[in-house]
Amino acid sequence: MHVLLGLDGSDESVKTLETTIERVTEVGDDLLVAVLDKPEADRTVEEMHELAQERLVAAGIDAEIRTLEGDPGSSLVALAEREDVDQLVIGGGTRSPMGKVRLGPITEFVLLNATMTVKLVR
Repeated sequence: MHVLLGLDGSDESVKTLETTIERVTEVGDDLLVAVLDKPEADRTVEEMHELAQERLVAAGIDAEIRTLEGDPGSSLVALAEREDVDQLVIGGGTRSPMGKVRLGPITEFVLLNATMTVKLVR
């Protein structure tokens, strides 16, 4: 399976990276990683790129890492369509006090606009 992983520098993205690395190691998916520019994120684009590279190398996974500019959601969906991926993986979604999932704007855009399967890691 050809998988695109979107990372925005949040703690959820780090968890999503780790979950995706486990899956790729188990089943041998073809992985493309996209680092999104989200100014309010916990980590800069450079920090997230470096973290992803370190984790991928440690796991023995050869994956291309690209940095996307512009609107994060639309840039990620456009890349997924250009690369004809089978699955787009993103992190996100927090729980409200009532236990309902709350989605951020990037996650919501991707879920509503992607033409391929989207895996949301929470």
